[in-house]
Formats: sequence, structure tokens, C-alpha cells
Amino acid sequence: MGILEGKRLLVTGVLTDASIAFSVAKLAQEEGATIVLTGFGRLSLVQRIARRLPEPPPVIELDVQNTDHLDSLADRVGEHLDGLDGVVHSIGFAPQSCLGGNFLNTPWEDVATAVHVSTYSFKSLAVACLPLMKEGGAVVGLDFDATKAWPVYDWMGVAKAGLESCARYLARDLGKHGIRVNLVAAGPLRTMAAKSIPGFKEFEESWPEKAPLGWDLTDTVPAAKACLALMSDWFPATTGEIVHVDGGVHAIGA
Repeated sequence: MGILEGKRLLVTGVLTDASIAFSVAKLAQEEGATIVLTGFGRLSLVQRIARRLPEPPPVIELDVQNTDHLDSLADRVGEHLDGLDGVVHSIGFAPQSCLGGNFLNTPWEDVATAVHVSTYSFKSLAVACLPLMKEGGAVVGLDFDATKAWPVYDWMGVAKAGLESCARYLARDLGKHGIRVNLVAAGPLRTMAAKSIPGFKEFEESWPEKAPLGWDLTDTVPAAKACLALMSDWFPATTGEIVHVDGGVHAIGA
């Protein structure tokens, strides 16, 4: 029996089989969960990737900036599942002007987009799914350590700092519903999102050397396993937490 046996999960952010969300979906099915995926834009691409999972799940459209999509999300997920026990938020985006060392020159309009998609959507998704979580459950988001100013990460780093704060406030307000809210702060991985960051090689070159446990830039499984653990019944009293899955880099001063 898997640690997610009988759990019903909504997983966002499956873009390719190299994404953390894909590993979450695959391992969740192997651990006994039933899942629904969301996709944005090229749904046919997500549907094609979904067919690589052990059991191809339904894929529904979700643009987290679209109020109609959010307002109808519970009904659309409800066509496939009679409730939700877990939600995975693996959504982030910033215009190119927000990244790559352009911090002082980024216009507010682009910063607003980054914060809306990468930060505010965590709250939006949780609230949209709340009607399906009558028995409680867990909301888990993907993070990147926001306690430091990283090279080239710029306004996405600010958005992630907002995400971390948002998670704490969600934990406060959703606790009365029996819903736990936590983040997994993964180290750098060669995902589609990483490829969009100018200067990402700075992370690639230094991270494995700094990590006490070492770090595999292509292995999304450790981060996915942490997401599964937080959605399982093995963390019943943990909320508002950030679990670092980064080889230990966050704990090392230099």
C-alpha cells in the first residue's frame, strides 16, 4: 500500500517529463493516488506528456490570471474527482525583463505579472480548490530559497519571497479547514522554467560543489518525494513550513 493510497490530487505545472510536477504526478500514481492535471496554453502538449504517466489522467485548462477559469475550477475538477485531498502548485512565470541582472530597470507592469502568476496564484489556486477539500488535506507549492539575493534571479526571487510569506498566511487561514500548507524549496534543476532564466549556468556550476550531499541538476525525484510526503498522512501537524530539498546548500554559509 502506497503512502497516498486513495488520495485525490490536483497537480499543476506539468510541461515536460523533466518538470518536478511530472515526477510528482508519476510517483503519486505509483503511491496509490488518483490525479487530475491542469495545463495552460498548449493543452495538447500537456495531454501528450500525460500519456507518459502510468495511467494517463484528465487534463483541464487553467490560466491562473483568468478569473473565469478559477471560479469554475472546482466544478471542472469535480467532473473527474468527487473531492480533493491534495493540491500541488508548480506555477511560476516572469517576463524576461524581470531576470538576468536587470533588477533596477524592470518596469512595474512586468513585476506585476511575475507576482500575479508566481505568488498570488498560490492563494488563488488554494481558494478555488477549497470547495473540494471538505475533509481537509494539503496544499504544496514549489519554491526556490528566497532568503538570499541570487545572481540573475532578480524579481522572481522577490516573487518567491512573496510566495513564502503567502504560504504562512494561507497556513494560518486554512488551518481551520484542516488544510496544511507547505512549500518545497528545491535546488536548481534543468527544467523548462530554468531554461528561461538568463545566466542559469551560474547555478549549474556552483551548486553541486556547495551542496554537502551533492546535487544532480537533472534529478527531479527528490523534490517530488518531498511533495508526496507533505501530502501524505505522515505530516499531520506540519503547516507553514518550507522543506529544503537542495543538497544542503541553504545551510552552508560559504
